Amino acid sequence: MSNQPIRFYHRGEVITIDAASPTRTVLDWLREDARCTGTKEGCNEGDCGACTVLIGTLPEAGAVSAQAIRGLQLQSVNACIQFLPTLHGKALFTVEDLQRITAPDPTVTPSGREAIALHPVQQAMVECHGSQCGFCTPGFVMSLFATYESHRASGSRPSRQQLADDLSGNLCRCTGYRSILDAGQRMFDLPAIQLETAPVITALRSIAGDTGLRYQARSTAAADGATFHAPRTLDELAALREAHPKATLLAGSTDVGLWVNKLFRPLGDIIFVGDVTELKTIAIHDGALRIGAGASLEAAWQALAGRFPSLTDVWLRFASPPIRHAGTMGGNVANGSPIGDSAPVLMALGASLLLRRGPARRTVALDDFYLDYMKNALQPGEFVEAIDVPAAILSAADARLRAYKISKRFDCDISAVCGAFWLRLDGDQVAEVRLVFGGMAATVKRAARAEAALLGKPWSQASVDVAKTALAEDFKPLTDMRASADYRKRVVQNLLQRFWLETRRDAPLNESQTSVWSVMPHQLLGQGEPV
Repeated sequence: MSNQPIRFYHRGEVITIDAASPTRTVLDWLREDARCTGTKEGCNEGDCGACTVLIGTLPEAGAVSAQAIRGLQLQSVNACIQFLPTLHGKALFTVEDLQRITAPDPTVTPSGREAIALHPVQQAMVECHGSQCGFCTPGFVMSLFATYESHRASGSRPSRQQLADDLSGNLCRCTGYRSILDAGQRMFDLPAIQLETAPVITALRSIAGDTGLRYQARSTAAADGATFHAPRTLDELAALREAHPKATLLAGSTDVGLWVNKLFRPLGDIIFVGDVTELKTIAIHDGALRIGAGASLEAAWQALAGRFPSLTDVWLRFASPPIRHAGTMGGNVANGSPIGDSAPVLMALGASLLLRRGPARRTVALDDFYLDYMKNALQPGEFVEAIDVPAAILSAADARLRAYKISKRFDCDISAVCGAFWLRLDGDQVAEVRLVFGGMAATVKRAARAEAALLGKPWSQASVDVAKTALAEDFKPLTDMRASADYRKRVVQNLLQRFWLETRRDAPLNESQTSVWSVMPHQLLGQGEPV
């Protein structure tokens, strides 16, 4: 494949780039090259949301993705960790676009200045005093804009809690969230303005091609001659990966982006999987739930929570919407972080991985995939194609599943401990059990001794007490900035106790008895709803 430039839609025109480094971030390009400085740099690692932008794409047949808004899919992402070539064939929207949407032909005041027309999102922020220092405001505005467009398209209005969930990836340290949530509700009361998607769709169709992208900066000094490959089909991906086993495999860039921003690590050649539609499918395959490795975290968690509602809390607390829109569950699993929240849940569900190298495929149980800290069973040239949750789990009778995330911050934080528990009862006896923890060892790991203490025993407080004691033999956790070893040891025992209390046959505790929202003074948070 010959070298191609990066082409994407931005501010009413198709942008062509051929000299930028493959690892130049969207944020740096916006601020330094396009001079669109409304998008801010805060943490530069995808945590604060100050750099939130929207990416528009054409719907992909067969892929599980966001609902199309008048023929265009819009999703928020963090510009600071997205590499510029990943925009190829897409549309980029920033806070500067809201004025174009509101007033395509701006008027001029008698003094000769251009009149500023505010979008309903911006107007609501002004009316509700949703900004003080203003640094975080563009990110909040773009997240609210995504919410505004989505609910306008469906004719609905978000609850205050839904607004809070949508804004969980945007941090504010001076205004506070009540006024921003007020603005999120107020924006739907103002005269409606919607994004005109037709010209965007026309532009994207004009730059869409049948082949993937092969990009190398015109100035090789810009990236030491590194090549960015973006295949379109699974077979092309397999061939590229086999031919370039040392290339960096890139999915959502939610981890790899930090290698560049924080570690200043050169990535060499890059193979981007984000344009392979076949990797984004989520469907029942031979009775199992098959999640394509390229399916977004948002789509994957939604599919899991749709079948196991008890996973909803972990889903909504996994990072933030911009991270879940960009990141993939396959990437989260392949990354192998001992504090990744996908692996404990999937391991508790008995998941296996479909691995591919060239035309060859093999299946590995997730239990056997992690070999040591950040080391896995992938062979050179091999990649994760899909994650399978077995049919036996989907159809199991008298089974119980819970997952708990313990972190310093409720939203958008790394887990100190993540526990996922699944058990099946035969009468009053434990017939099958899997107790899995992240944050307790060098890898996500099952608590083998605690499981043995429960297997074949009555599901009772006495059995749980024995298993809690056994947990001390299963794990020797470390002390780090997230939690001390002693805290972790106590937490895992408490989580197992909570699991028992919620799933015991007699008088199990319901959600209102185990949720913090049922006891918090909601009136202090605004309008009587949890935020």
